[in-house]
Order: sequence, then structure tokens, then C-alpha cells
Amino acid sequence: MPRIDIATAKTTRDQRLNVRVSARQQQLIRQAAEASDTTVTDFILASALDRAERVLADRRWFVADDHQWAEFEALLDAPLQPMPKLRRLLMRENPFATSE
Repeated sequence: MPRIDIATAKTTRDQRLNVRVSARQQQLIRQAAEASDTTVTDFILASALDRAERVLADRRWFVADDHQWAEFEALLDAPLQPMPKLRRLLMRENPFATSE
């Protein structure tokens, strides 16, 4: 399913959102919008919506029927497949260890 960019989708913008910023913050936002070849409004909206989606992503409800839940539990309870590359990696000396 293709993702629709909510920030730049052609929809009627009929609501207002006001925010106060310092001169430095405004300058930084304007520079970033210009570097992104977009308007300040679109830049701020895209940034805010991206952050909002990430914040809410972990708070979504996932609904499963009894059969789906049983399959999910079976996957969680199944023994792990052997991972020889991971085993070799974990057996190597820690390159970040400090000798005291």
C-alpha cells in the first residue's frame, strides 16, 4: 500500500496552528526549508507529522482473533533457529573492552 505524504497532499487546509519561536529557531527552520526546496509551512508540517507518527506508532492497538493470537504465541514459543554467524560474532573478543 503506497504511503501518502500527509504534509504535502493536496487537501484543503482550513485550520490554523500558531507557534512562537526565537529568531535563531526561525532562521534555522527557514534555512532547512530552503535546503529542502520547500516552503516553511510544508517543512514544519512534514516535520511535525513525521514526529507525531513516530510517537504514536508504539501506542497503536493491534487486534487479533483467537486463531491469529494462537499463531502468534506459537511463533514466540517456537525454538530459535541456529544462527552460526551470530554465535561466531558473540564468541569474538570484544573490540570495545578496556584492559584495566
